[in-house]
Amino acid sequence: MDSLYGDLFWYLDYNEDGALDISELQEGLEDIGVIQSLEEAKKIFTTGDVNKDGKLDFEEFMKYLKDHEKKMKLAFKSLDKNNDGKIEASEIVQSLQTLGLTISEQQAELILQSIDADGTMTVDWNEWRDYFLFNPVTDIEEIIRFWKHSTGIDIGDSLTIPDEFTEDEKKSGQWWRQLLAGGIAGAVSRTSTAPLDRLKIMMQVHGSKSDKMNIFGGFRQMVKEGGIRSLWRGNGTNVIKIAPETAVKFWAYEQYKKLLTEEGQKIGTFERFISGSMAGATAQTFIYPMEVMKTRLAVGKTGQYSGIYDCAKKILKHEGLGAFYKGYIPNLLGIIPYAGIDLAVYELLKSYWLDNFAKDSVNPGVMVLLGCGALSSTCGQLASYPLALVRTRMQAQAMLEGSPQLNMVGLFRRIISKEGIPGLYRGITPNFMKVLPAVGISYVVYENMKQTLGVTQK
Repeated sequence: MDSLYGDLFWYLDYNEDGALDISELQEGLEDIGVIQSLEEAKKIFTTGDVNKDGKLDFEEFMKYLKDHEKKMKLAFKSLDKNNDGKIEASEIVQSLQTLGLTISEQQAELILQSIDADGTMTVDWNEWRDYFLFNPVTDIEEIIRFWKHSTGIDIGDSLTIPDEFTEDEKKSGQWWRQLLAGGIAGAVSRTSTAPLDRLKIMMQVHGSKSDKMNIFGGFRQMVKEGGIRSLWRGNGTNVIKIAPETAVKFWAYEQYKKLLTEEGQKIGTFERFISGSMAGATAQTFIYPMEVMKTRLAVGKTGQYSGIYDCAKKILKHEGLGAFYKGYIPNLLGIIPYAGIDLAVYELLKSYWLDNFAKDSVNPGVMVLLGCGALSSTCGQLASYPLALVRTRMQAQAMLEGSPQLNMVGLFRRIISKEGIPGLYRGITPNFMKVLPAVGISYVVYENMKQTLGVTQK
């Protein structure tokens, strides 16, 4: 094998100076069809360039391949359950199940097909090594990592289930960098789509007064009342709450996972749903007063509040401490349908893609992942929207003159009797309008922030 690696080195070394630079590595490996992008070449180069001199010499190149081969050997052995020197579809199914991902035998065969060189529908060590030789993937968990719900996708709601982080990411500190990148992406995305968010809140709160409030009319009304800047009212609170909410949710998720799974056991989809929902509820309980203030600021008239602190002071003085938790029950109840449907739709879309489109690779690519994430989140929002609307009305009803202070059930009855079922979906159009720009903006910012913060891609 050493002579094969040696021959490969001299083949790649175009200028024959005894060292490979990044362009030689990329062009050579692309020529022989091993990699498809500069990113992949960079990962190999960064790992292999031990002395950081910007070149891969013969020793570094050989060491990289031998070290990588050892990791691949371990991954191969962990999959080869019956130790017959071959990986079969059933063994892939079994291995992924222990990692909390359920796939069918047919999907496992598609994964095998992409690696299987001789068409036997099994993969031996040589095929495995040749396939993964220059692939930075070192274990089967990477298949799952392709399909992780991305932390970087922020559509402005707070009910999504947190991300999974591997032990390596936790030890190396990559997890907090990813969370920080996600937080910054969320802040930029929410600020960019804040006018649509404020319009949604205005339509939820004032929609029943007049059926005339449409998107154009709503924007015109807001600009007329407070100028262009008023379109961003309440956005400061919406951005500030990202940090405490992410921190509490991540911490709580880890604690609930420990309670629900035994030591060393991988988390399954159901446990993930329960842990994620409970973590969401814990985080919401912690930051809920900020949700109330965000609504009050968004609905407030020009000059009513000078800022977040003034808003908090006035609520406390006139309504007492309990006002900071108005609408808390429907908000809590909304977490279950949102998180459940979001996760179920995502799993369904993932299965469909693996069944029908996974021909050469299990990696679906950015557009498919973003599409699946946006669609599953939208379905989750659709299911929990009536509860979100009632929550917003309860948060704001003290501001509406002559409006009775109703509880959750009372508000549901009042909306249905006066406006019918469509009344429970007021403001859903601007809500859906912001999904695509929010996903796109947050993804671009997230990817750029990951590079800035030095998040390594495996």
